Amino acid sequence: MFKVYSNLTKFGIVIFVILAGLAGYAVSYRSEIPFQIEHLLQFVAGLYLLSSGSLALNQVQEYKLDQKMPRTAKRPVASGKITPTAAGVLAVSFIYAGLDLLFRASPLAAGLGVATVILYNVVYTYYLKPKWIYAAVPGAIPGALPVTIGYAMNSDQIFNSDSIYLFLILFLWQMPHFWALAIRYKDDYAEGSVPTLPVALGLDRTLYQMGMYTLVYVGVALASPFFILTSWFYILLVVPTSVWVLLEYKKYHNSRGEKGWLRFFMWINVSVLIYLFVPVIDKWNFLFINSN
Repeated sequence: MFKVYSNLTKFGIVIFVILAGLAGYAVSYRSEIPFQIEHLLQFVAGLYLLSSGSLALNQVQEYKLDQKMPRTAKRPVASGKITPTAAGVLAVSFIYAGLDLLFRASPLAAGLGVATVILYNVVYTYYLKPKWIYAAVPGAIPGALPVTIGYAMNSDQIFNSDSIYLFLILFLWQMPHFWALAIRYKDDYAEGSVPTLPVALGLDRTLYQMGMYTLVYVGVALASPFFILTSWFYILLVVPTSVWVLLEYKKYHNSRGEKGWLRFFMWINVSVLIYLFVPVIDKWNFLFINSN
């Protein structure tokens, strides 16, 4: 039963969403404010319920499409392990409960949560994904909002440079991440008539666009001193990670997507966590230094 629940709510993705949200929360938190564990737990619970509900609702919305693709045919709703009605009730209940928790702590965070659900479950799922080969680009906006939701829990200045940096990192990461998957499962997307770049434009143009977004993504990370306060962790973690991501992409590109897929995919995913949490370490490392 837990496996069905975990697959329905995409537990692994939700954990990543919470980590991204925590990065935003930690960067916006001010040291002069007494720490309240209840506030943090309320945020984590709210974001967990909101993201779990939104992802479960997406499976209800797309279960007929999921049945057409081997990669997704075993999902709980598509495979019949849970009915669309039951999954829908759970999804809507989770979304409501998550928004309620967020609203009690920060109306702005709750408002961003509403925007995330609308952009993902309505605009992207119904209008962009089925019709546009570049749907992943605007679709990355709701994917990046969790870090801003976390930031908004402690500050209403969500257009600060540090908040913008965190959002840009999470936004830009999604294109090479998704298009790598789209190349890997090109035939699945073709069977489902989903107009992804590899299906519509071919491998070479997809690799080119992946490369452009990877360069911009890494470039923003390397430019982080212009957005946030950095220290030696920038040199220790961000610079070598950026170099390695570019090297892995070069290998992947030179093999025309046939070799090094997993290495590039893993490194692009590891890099986004490093880029998001280095600002957290840089801001709060004094706590550990002073304690020694």
